[in-house]
Amino acid sequence: MKTNKNRFFRFGQSSSGRVFPLRLMTAACSCWLLASGASGTVPDERDEAPITLRTMGSLFFGGTVTALPDGETFHGDHGYAQFYIPQHARTYPLVLWHGIGQSGRSYETTPDGREGFMSIFPRRDWPVYIIDQPRRGRAGRTSSAGQTRAVPTVTRESSAWNAFRNGLWIPPFPPSFHPGSQFPRDPAAVEQFFRQQTPDTGEEPRTPEYYAWMGKTMARLFERTGPCILVTHSYSGRYGWHTAMAAPEPIKAIIAFEPGHCVFPEDERLEEVDYGTEEVAKTQIPVRVPSEEFEKLTKIPILIIFGDFIASEPSPVFNVNVWRVARMRAEQFARSINKRGGDARVIRLPELGIKGNTHAPFADLNNKEIASLMEAWLREKGLDGRESPYKGPRPQQAGSYTIPLKTRG
Repeated sequence: MKTNKNRFFRFGQSSSGRVFPLRLMTAACSCWLLASGASGTVPDERDEAPITLRTMGSLFFGGTVTALPDGETFHGDHGYAQFYIPQHARTYPLVLWHGIGQSGRSYETTPDGREGFMSIFPRRDWPVYIIDQPRRGRAGRTSSAGQTRAVPTVTRESSAWNAFRNGLWIPPFPPSFHPGSQFPRDPAAVEQFFRQQTPDTGEEPRTPEYYAWMGKTMARLFERTGPCILVTHSYSGRYGWHTAMAAPEPIKAIIAFEPGHCVFPEDERLEEVDYGTEEVAKTQIPVRVPSEEFEKLTKIPILIIFGDFIASEPSPVFNVNVWRVARMRAEQFARSINKRGGDARVIRLPELGIKGNTHAPFADLNNKEIASLMEAWLREKGLDGRESPYKGPRPQQAGSYTIPLKTRG
């Protein structure tokens, strides 16, 4: 483990000074993006059309039932999903999963009041499911102990600001924006950003057992959605890999926005990285899985997207180091997938000329451009078709009641 507490990162170099080397993004990929029309410089006429839905609604999935000694029951630890199904839907829905300290609100209206992916994609005929993971938001019901993690991202607002790379905030000095940031700079947007932070209602331990449990819970959602495209963000990137290993059949592709962690096969030796600080070293330990489980990920096309303002040198700031290390690990992950015959691609938005994006590109000022980039990749993979228009969630499977019911005479 390498650490260095005395080296600092000069912010903003990725878009206004230093040019990072292009590692996994090939010239062919660059041509793919340019030819696909992913650039946001040309307005998409679809974004002006009304949203016409076939249906909309919500559901709970997975969860546990506990029988209490006094005859009561407790239903908890389920997930929640709201869905929007266009009238002329494409075949595969997008399942949008939020990150650490967040809820499905991340994909709804942006902090400055513009349309988020909840509206952008259904207007373009993509069905969407937006989830709140167990022990978060509208899926907060649990008998688990309360929040126990001490990760700075969820304990201090300054750390959330730094984690999302809107700018830099090192108290007692005031927060700032990164030059050229795509985060909206008006005070109302900043207010909305901080108020969308959401606590864990129960423990979210960093253990293999919990990751596997989360994956199996999400697999219950896929019983209702059928085949789908999984979109993760930040911390849910870790859960997304475990979900795909638990239920590889229904997942047609994974799009991961800045996954905080990746998984690696147990038998592979990884290059060491400079974590910068001991705190980052403790939280960014690579997750190992059996090789046969990792192989399941090689059957699924994977796109990993990183935004701007990511450090190239270690820093004393926790969330500056986190994304520097996470990006290096993601590129190692993609190499591991590809050398086993898989299909994983990591793109750095600034190297495509898409500059200023934060940790949440789907909520930035150019989020329609980001949506077009996703569509271009899905088109390349043959996953944007309409051959079997999606109708909505499957009926819930019949089962026994989880509480004793009697008919009164």
